[in-house]
Amino acid sequence: MINLLSALGTIDADTWITVGIVAGILLAMALVIVIAILIVGKVFKVNMDEKVTHILENLAGANCGGCGCSGCAGFAAKLADGSGDLSACHVTSPEKKAEIAKILGVELKDEQPEVAIVKCNGGNENAVAAFEYKGNPTCAACNSLMCGNKVCKSACLGCGDCKNACPEGAIELIGGVAHVDPDKCINCGACIVTCPKHIIERIPVKAPVYVACSSHEKGKEVMKGCKVGCIACGLCAKKCPHGAITIVDNLPVFDYDKCTGCKTCVEVCPRHIILER
Repeated sequence: MINLLSALGTIDADTWITVGIVAGILLAMALVIVIAILIVGKVFKVNMDEKVTHILENLAGANCGGCGCSGCAGFAAKLADGSGDLSACHVTSPEKKAEIAKILGVELKDEQPEVAIVKCNGGNENAVAAFEYKGNPTCAACNSLMCGNKVCKSACLGCGDCKNACPEGAIELIGGVAHVDPDKCINCGACIVTCPKHIIERIPVKAPVYVACSSHEKGKEVMKGCKVGCIACGLCAKKCPHGAITIVDNLPVFDYDKCTGCKTCVEVCPRHIILER
């Protein structure tokens, strides 16, 4: 310590002045950088927070997760930074979406009201079991084992993951297959995201009928796994008086702009997989 003090005592005044100037410059630069960071961070944070807040005020607030985010706050943040698409939310009203579009400075896309449907009518009675499943009673867990315990690999597994995910209680399990109550469904998409079989889809609210099957197998293979699966016979398409049905990849596809709701397809389907809503 004495040697250190002695060494410092030998430094002349000019050297001390130089050291002081350098230290002062470094201190001033550090101070300027810190202030600049604080100012820039505060300005952009406030602007972003205000934008997110205004968007969040107009979202439905269902926090359903149907948009792919954990909740409305996360979706609002994605919209604010430009990484989200407003059409991913199916719960917020058109009027509120128009307000959000103004905030974002984007054009609002035309959307028609839709409702979720389960494209399966198999269940315990009709869908043939491949084996008895005794594991974790969730569709996700069952599906992870050999793609589920049904011979038909497009069949509803009936464990109720979609029911548990639905924020409105719009889904019930009937005979081992999920059914959506259209009067309760808010079209959030939580069930669609949750279903490991991807057999829950949206159709227009105006649609009078839908196809309750998701198998793209040929008729012979379908009959091995399900008593009511579509065998792609094409009767529905042939008998439709309005040409509203085409067979695509062994399944009927409806053009709901042409469908009048005459129910001819329901009457002629030998497998009874075209259901009324």
